[in-house]
Amino acid sequence: MPVQLHSCVGQEPWCPRPGPPCLVHPVLPEIQDDSFSSDPVMRISCKDVSAETLYDVLHDIHYRKKWDSNMIETYDIGRLTVNADVGYYSWKCPSPLKNRDFVTLRSWLPLGNDYMIINYSVKHPKYPPRKDFVRAVSLQTGYLIKSNGANSCILYYLTQVDPRGSLPKWVVNKVSQFVAPKAMKRIYKAGLKYPEWKRKHNPSFKPWVYPEQNTLPSVSLDELSLQHADSLENIDESNLSEERMHISDDEA
Repeated sequence: MPVQLHSCVGQEPWCPRPGPPCLVHPVLPEIQDDSFSSDPVMRISCKDVSAETLYDVLHDIHYRKKWDSNMIETYDIGRLTVNADVGYYSWKCPSPLKNRDFVTLRSWLPLGNDYMIINYSVKHPKYPPRKDFVRAVSLQTGYLIKSNGANSCILYYLTQVDPRGSLPKWVVNKVSQFVAPKAMKRIYKAGLKYPEWKRKHNPSFKPWVYPEQNTLPSVSLDELSLQHADSLENIDESNLSEERMHISDDEA
């Protein structure tokens, strides 16, 4: 599932596959169905945060617990190569939606002064769907960090996700309009605070930069298979009332 640079930063809106026009944040394309897979691209300018710092923020699993208030649990499962691994992430959805989780294959690549991180969902035999979560599917999710000087950058975010639920249209709109944009702002704020935090927390440990520091067990590609959404249980949440939906300050 390749992600092309010009798709993120070119003059034309990003439409990596046939479908409705896709607009750059903050205007999202019209929602056609009950999924989050309408190719929204979001962008935020990060003043006083270098591209390298933001790249570290998105990788540092220990620091993520400090800023990602939507995260319930996350951990690395194993590594495939020096720049690819498999991980688990569970997400606290706005009430009354059921919480979602993912098992994804992630890869990353420095591109000169820029950086890219992408992931998509896979099946791992030791990490099947859990009863307390709805197993969602990342069709393609990625970050592109473009350097904008020595201490400034622009963060682009693409997400194509099947949440595995029959969701009313207003749910998708709420999540798109509130949760995702606020998450971008939290990443930026996390970038401002990261250098000071990292100086006090194992500052030389960056296995995403220094692969010799990576102690994760090896995972063979033969153990993995692509996670197809239609093989997972589809939860019917179509009758949820908009009045009951609550987006907390942390989520928004």
